Amino acid sequence: MAPRATTAMSRFPPVSSYDAAARERRTAASDLDGTLLASSSAFPYYFLVALEAGGYLRALALLLLAPFILLLYTAFSEPAAIGLLVFATFAGLRVRDVEAVARGVLPRHYAAGVRADSWEVFRGCGAGRRVVVTASPAVMVAPFVREFLGAEVAGTELGTCCGRFTGLISGGVLVAGRKREVVERLFAGGDMPDVGLGDRESDHDFMAICKEAYMVPTDKRAPRAAADALLSRVVFHDGRLVRRPDPAHALFALAYLPVGFALAVLRVLISLPVPPHLVRHTYRLTGIRLAVRGTPPPAPRGGSPGSLLVCNHRTALDPIIVAVALGRPVTCVTYSVSRVSTAISPIPAVALARDREADAARIAELLASGRDVVVCPEGTTCREPCLLRFSALFAELTDRIVPVALEAAQSTYYGSTATGWKAMDPWFFYMNPRPGYKVTFLPALRPEETCGGGGRSAVDVANHVQAVIAKELGYRCTALTRKDKYMKLTGNDGTVAAAGDDGKKFA
Repeated sequence: MAPRATTAMSRFPPVSSYDAAARERRTAASDLDGTLLASSSAFPYYFLVALEAGGYLRALALLLLAPFILLLYTAFSEPAAIGLLVFATFAGLRVRDVEAVARGVLPRHYAAGVRADSWEVFRGCGAGRRVVVTASPAVMVAPFVREFLGAEVAGTELGTCCGRFTGLISGGVLVAGRKREVVERLFAGGDMPDVGLGDRESDHDFMAICKEAYMVPTDKRAPRAAADALLSRVVFHDGRLVRRPDPAHALFALAYLPVGFALAVLRVLISLPVPPHLVRHTYRLTGIRLAVRGTPPPAPRGGSPGSLLVCNHRTALDPIIVAVALGRPVTCVTYSVSRVSTAISPIPAVALARDREADAARIAELLASGRDVVVCPEGTTCREPCLLRFSALFAELTDRIVPVALEAAQSTYYGSTATGWKAMDPWFFYMNPRPGYKVTFLPALRPEETCGGGGRSAVDVANHVQAVIAKELGYRCTALTRKDKYMKLTGNDGTVAAAGDDGKKFA
């Protein structure tokens, strides 16, 4: 929640007066919200935990409780308000679910809010040891602080029982004197931190024992640190909400959800019976934006093989959007197809077996039959402006390769997930008020750029296609893979069982 007004700012100089050249500082201790982060409110992160680990009703209850928590915070007691916030958010949640949210959802929102000025000081003076001391639960902030800020974490500890959070706090909320006690314990030996950073009066206790300390003035519009300025860059993240859920946006995301679902159903039902070449018009009528650039490949003629349309992967709807942009049916290949996704898909979806030879033969057969085939060689979706490594299998199958660059516009909900119910991915994309796609058909590979005509290796061709698409989109090429994504977000390699799965489509 928002902090109380600082009444003793003059006790410590502002962070703008910090002089990095004055002397060497090797240790630092800092608050998080309002200090290293531009926003002093931790509510959006609690809300994300409640929504992603607890569900819609818990998030709604927390949102309705927020005004009372704010009143309690500002008028009565900061620890009591945080205790109530913790209870409403965490009570009964499974520890592993919260840890998954802290690992896969929160870091992206935290990283986007890091203040450039305070981060420069914290990073520059902490060559020996950096510590973040925060009232937020340690389980919530630890993955971000360790990976992106390279610091130790001292946060409020929560009680657990039988693998679930009790909603109670162990040892008290880390504010005021409790922060000082923790810093003294972490730096037990008498040599206190060289620099302390805080933004409110309740930080003064731990700042007073630092060799020098600076106040970070409240400024929600303070410049943010560039993504590459942090110790790590966010490439993989999960969660359904696109924007940081400040109270107003959180209210909209929850209140609009049933309306959005009804709109998504309408959009799908209107488009399903329409001929492919007219679907873009139903999209326009229902508020879906579709921009098509470049020259689409001609339709296969009788007896000629089809083209292999090689796309980057943004959402589960990529192959369908390509078909709409072409104005004719195509076939997509995927490693798993849910019954729900198949039912609403206007194009054939052919399941592969993760057996290289069998999959190659299946795709080659489709192409030889005169079908255009859409493949997404990244193997999984990526939300950031990055391209994952392209599997080289497609390059071995044909020389008729057409790169296709895709950009998806999602303002409220993400139409992709790693830990959620994947059968809902297309629906969440269509639930956005004004979803959109930009499809750019790039020139087909020249014979000398292919394996058959040019004698190039399949890996070279795959890397070339990745680079061509990345250049068109202004994205970064990476060597990261599907396995890297799922190990990061779920702790497994993302393999989907062939039987019994009803939700893993195009992911």
